[in-house]
Amino acid sequence: MREIFGGASAECRAPVDAAALREAERRLGRAVPAPLGALLRETDGVADAYGTDVVWSLEHVVEQNLLFWSGEAFAGLYMPFDALLFFGDNGGGDQFALVVEPERDDVFVWEHETDSRVWVAGGLQEYLRRALDGDGDWWRWPSLGSRSS
Repeated sequence: MREIFGGASAECRAPVDAAALREAERRLGRAVPAPLGALLRETDGVADAYGTDVVWSLEHVVEQNLLFWSGEAFAGLYMPFDALLFFGDNGGGDQFALVVEPERDDVFVWEHETDSRVWVAGGLQEYLRRALDGDGDWWRWPSLGSRSS
């Protein structure tokens, strides 16, 4: 597991079991993308060296996505979130998501201040390496890579 972090410091938690993942998918009304499901079966969330949840716990993934998809809290403020599955954040309000409609491996960041959705990584592993090796708003310069590049 740690090899996907590229040697960066990360806090891993106890994994989720298959039953918890099935229940989460039932509550969400859709499948958790395979790369995220595989990661959650290894660790129920990942925190960086500063304690930021770059990957949320499964329960937090469910709660946040149900909130964002409900439309009630954000109607009129933001574009719909139905095509995204949020799974982590940067500690400053911006959140990271996989595209679930149509399903693709790319990771996007949703900037809460502008409602923009910006590509940041070609997949969950690339996202993890960048997020764990970066600092603060690493994703604002995805073409520059990590500090160690």
